Amino acid sequence: MIPATVASAQNRTILHVDLDAFYASVEQRDEPALRGQPVIVGGGSRRGVVCAASYEARRYGVRSAMPMAQAMALCPHGIVRQPRMAHYADVSARFFAILCAHSPLVEGLSLDEAFVDVTAVKKLLGEGPQVAALIKSRVRKDLGLVASVGVAPNKFAAKIGSDLHKPDGLVVVEPDGLLAFLHPLPVGRLWGVGRVTEQALGAFGVRTIGDVASTPLDFLTARIGRNLAVHLHALANGVDERPVKPDREAVSMSHEHTFEQDEKDPQRLVPSILLQADQVAERLRRQGLRGRVVTLKIKYANHKLVTRRRTLSLATADGQTLGQTARTLLAEVPGIAQLGVRLTGIGVAGLEPLEANGVKRGDDSERDDPSTGTATRTRTQLAFTGLLSPRAPQLPEGGEARRTRARGERLGRALDDIRGRFGPGAIARAVCLNDGEPDESPE
Repeated sequence: MIPATVASAQNRTILHVDLDAFYASVEQRDEPALRGQPVIVGGGSRRGVVCAASYEARRYGVRSAMPMAQAMALCPHGIVRQPRMAHYADVSARFFAILCAHSPLVEGLSLDEAFVDVTAVKKLLGEGPQVAALIKSRVRKDLGLVASVGVAPNKFAAKIGSDLHKPDGLVVVEPDGLLAFLHPLPVGRLWGVGRVTEQALGAFGVRTIGDVASTPLDFLTARIGRNLAVHLHALANGVDERPVKPDREAVSMSHEHTFEQDEKDPQRLVPSILLQADQVAERLRRQGLRGRVVTLKIKYANHKLVTRRRTLSLATADGQTLGQTARTLLAEVPGIAQLGVRLTGIGVAGLEPLEANGVKRGDDSERDDPSTGTATRTRTQLAFTGLLSPRAPQLPEGGEARRTRARGERLGRALDDIRGRFGPGAIARAVCLNDGEPDESPE
């Protein structure tokens, strides 16, 4: 068995593994006709946002988070594909299974990238570059995808290494060559240096990581503040002692929808909000989680952003409860008719495992019978009431809340199974059928 020990910061070997152009590469893998073509994954409307772009599209300047209208202006012949988040999550699970087969110390950063501490597996699998090559080979063979890997004595250098020679890169930074690797790089490579800080540093001649390392800390402190100066000075001198933390948990989940045209009727926002609530609930169930804090995000036509938040008495993965809560929050948002809305979003935080508090996964109706000491199960009809009512009903409390949650989550799992077998469009709320598919921007 691979030992799950954490090495000291002085002799660690850390990999940063990153799947190249993940969403777009999955689309090209699944549809061979797209290979070699400029593929853009994101919302297809003029107000959509690019989630990912193939390297063929990137040559035209297309980048993630770019407005779709701008991307299509740069690359008019680009082939747009709607995001398939559930499918990407499945591929990601297989990717992380490969990583975990090579080390127990895997810290996921997103669906397509992770840190892997391979210090303790050297006797079993070889040195860092050998393990990196094994992982790249498995990713290509088992997933049909390409990964870039950085190998270094700390997280910071490994992350930079994986990004330097994409796609299909493998950059190795030896401990005795760490500073020689870092110092020629532009200061913008330092974590925590954005455009404003980069300009501030450049104003007094600090343009490379080596410049930061050689600049006295007091001088940096006087110009960018103590905390940032200490942080950047340490990184520039190759000091990054953060361990790889396995089982890194998500802290929130969300979905957003950008409208083709500004919407001034609050009731016409409801289908989008309900659909987003269902999408978030499906991701919660898929990852074995429930959420307690529901946030509604509204962006007006003038780009002003407002949020409303409510904490539930009971964490849930029931889309109906999330949707009802969001509709209640929508009633608290002012100025919709006057300003118009360009984007809505639903977020859920306060995440906890489905098995929390001794409750078995997805079945709150199972409880101990005090007379027999055995578990009994109550079978109830799944309720569809309340989904489409003009006003969001009051959410139940206490024992009724648990029963409602159990029914809603069982219904959700049944819908998950149907979509898994017959596709994501196999079944949907009636209120959403004429509203079209939203532009998905999952976070």
